[in-house]
Amino acid sequence: MRIAMISEHASPLAVLGGEDAGGQNTHVAELSAALVAAGHDVRVYTRRDAVDLPVAVRAPGGYDVVHVPAGPAEPVAKDALLPHMKEFSHWLVARWRGGDWAPEVIHAHFWMSGLAALAAGRQTGVPVVQTYHALGTVKRRHQGVQDTSPARRIGYERELGRSVDRVIAQCQDEVGELVRLGVPRSKMTVIPSGVNLTTFAPLGPAAEREPDTPRVLTVGRLVERKGFQTVIRAMELAPRAECVIVGGPPAGLLETDPYARRLRALAETCGVADRVRLVGAVPREEMGAWYRSADLLVAAPWYEPFGLTPLEAMACGVPVVGTAVGGIKDTVVDGVTGDLVPARDPKALGTAVRRLLDDRIRRFGYATAALRRARSSYSWATAAERIAELYGEVTTVRRPTRVVA
Repeated sequence: MRIAMISEHASPLAVLGGEDAGGQNTHVAELSAALVAAGHDVRVYTRRDAVDLPVAVRAPGGYDVVHVPAGPAEPVAKDALLPHMKEFSHWLVARWRGGDWAPEVIHAHFWMSGLAALAAGRQTGVPVVQTYHALGTVKRRHQGVQDTSPARRIGYERELGRSVDRVIAQCQDEVGELVRLGVPRSKMTVIPSGVNLTTFAPLGPAAEREPDTPRVLTVGRLVERKGFQTVIRAMELAPRAECVIVGGPPAGLLETDPYARRLRALAETCGVADRVRLVGAVPREEMGAWYRSADLLVAAPWYEPFGLTPLEAMACGVPVVGTAVGGIKDTVVDGVTGDLVPARDPKALGTAVRRLLDDRIRRFGYATAALRRARSSYSWATAAERIAELYGEVTTVRRPTRVVA
């Protein structure tokens, strides 16, 4: 099939770790590559954010990334992109009508991509599949007045869910949120994100560490909702262990990063500064070595639409202590592949970490089960196969019937 991926702010070519570069970028890149490997023709459309970008680039995964001229050719915060979505959709329509390539299905990633995709789909007759990646209702619930989303985001997300041909929810928690939002359950199919089982595997090099010091790893963009402050406070209850935080800007820029400075100040206040290490950004191809170096991964966000880092750790044979939110409740089986604790509860998190570090046999059992679960249920090949089947369903429904006399 000819598949158009719309990912307006999250380019699959972006360097991960910035404010608006994370799980969605990885999801689009990995899904597109898996679909190409299965024989499909994939083009990813993302906004041009630099003047020197070519119109199209062939990604290592075999798909094309097309840079759409919508808004200024410079970085713009994703919450400021809504006024440019009409221009984005107009460009898509002109491109598909006037060129030699037009999609059979459009897959939109994030709600603003959905608006552009739906407008283009209506004008070209191409069916639209929507993946939200994050929901405004959840963000507003947890961030309150700090939520910088456009005022009409939640209403747009509701109408998108009712108007597109199918919604892909990534976890059961998202299904509940969408139903409460007013999206019909009949429109939804649950297909979780996957994990790259080549990049993330139990065998391979491991980052250096002190052999007699247990290592707790936590990974993610340096933003408050990822819960790094909770992790640092929890380390008071795990006095023998070190905590390694991977993510954020490159190591050389950590000193000027406001949130990194707050984390270091908190570690000093808690008396754990000698056991907390900020590494900064790590290239994705090197992340497996960091997971393999850890005794366990902690994923402690306040909320998480899906959460890729627990899956990456599990694929490396590393148990997970995670907060019971979003997709983490689906990927981590409590008491089997890891432990789940309430969000924003340093005492519960620290207690779970200490108990797991003190129980080598349970850690080994969790690690074995985590690896088995990642391999059996979360490969990108499996996700791509299920999503391709869904594409086939929506295109069959949309295909006009021909009556032969």
